[in-house]
Amino acid sequence: MTKPSESGKEILLMIAGLKGAIGSTLAVAVQALHDDPDLILPYLMTADKLPLLGNSPRFQIAGWDCSAGSIQEALTYHQVLDQRLWASYAKALTEIPVRIAPDDTTALQDQTRLLAGHIQEFKAAYPQALPVFVNLLPAGRCCDLASFTNIEALYAHREPIDMPDLAYVIAAIEAGVPVVNFTPNEVEIPAVLHAAQAKGLPLAGRDGKTGQTYLKVVLASALRARKLLVNGWYSLNILGNADGENLMAPENAACKLTNKTSVLENTLGYQPGLKRYAQPSHTVRIDYYAPRGDAKEAWDVIDFEGLFGLDMSLRLNLQGRDSILAAPLVLDLARWMAAMQMTGRSGPIAELAFYFKTGIGAHTAETFEDQLAVLKALEKSCNTMTAT
Repeated sequence: MTKPSESGKEILLMIAGLKGAIGSTLAVAVQALHDDPDLILPYLMTADKLPLLGNSPRFQIAGWDCSAGSIQEALTYHQVLDQRLWASYAKALTEIPVRIAPDDTTALQDQTRLLAGHIQEFKAAYPQALPVFVNLLPAGRCCDLASFTNIEALYAHREPIDMPDLAYVIAAIEAGVPVVNFTPNEVEIPAVLHAAQAKGLPLAGRDGKTGQTYLKVVLASALRARKLLVNGWYSLNILGNADGENLMAPENAACKLTNKTSVLENTLGYQPGLKRYAQPSHTVRIDYYAPRGDAKEAWDVIDFEGLFGLDMSLRLNLQGRDSILAAPLVLDLARWMAAMQMTGRSGPIAELAFYFKTGIGAHTAETFEDQLAVLKALEKSCNTMTAT
């Protein structure tokens, strides 16, 4: 059996979208972990867990982006972190391997071959690290690729496939690298799942649950536990980063809105408003508002009833930082993926639904307490494997 590492297994993050708001924040976080770990470790859920990976979380980072600019320029553009927080890491940031993203109008197999070469370069640069691919590409159009049951069929498809993420995921799987899909894009299609199972690789996704939706699951679980019937839920998000601007295109927002909407029905076990109004009463809006930048703001109005059917209402206002909430979850998920691979788990890891709006795999837990319970059980199983 695999024994726990004394010094800690190093994980190599391979990030698609490395110069985005979350990706560039992660680049700084990885450097901070090397030099100033107290800035990062207290905010990781797995910092003192998963002894299979050793005593202290350690990371390297590499990846891809369509921008030819530097990571420092990306940090300045996104304005997630003040320069004083990353200036001391400037030299290390310039040394991070970053490759230009493939042309997504070319054949899927050609894209995959190019990315496969990059993956081998990254692995050669950090030969002792455990590689994990993380998809941070922008939300795209919803694509129905359920009819494709193997990768060869995707390669043979004559029409362009409008999902840039797919080439990265296939390249990662073919290279034996676990996959985290933090985006709303549905890359976990049958062809991908079958390929991952055949390679013995774990996958986690879909659509990271960072701020408003995380609190929505917590509140909905609490209302469900108290037998308080929800008759309506209105959610508004405003954000001014590149993600918010991208989501102003209805075709790009569709999958994101589906994920944010379905999570409430799944958590409650019913559609809010259906009993009282004979139609669902759950609205989710996302609006781009440039002054907010990455400092996302979210409002929720929750209407519910109690004894005698009497109405009550709750208001929630979240003023969050999108990338600051997301980055530690990515680090945690990468550690989970490395541990899952070391313990022989493959395919979708349903127990990681805690981290996502739409968990993948069979029988994913829906309520907050159930998601925490299965996550703790997963940790226990990893620790048992470590001690064996």
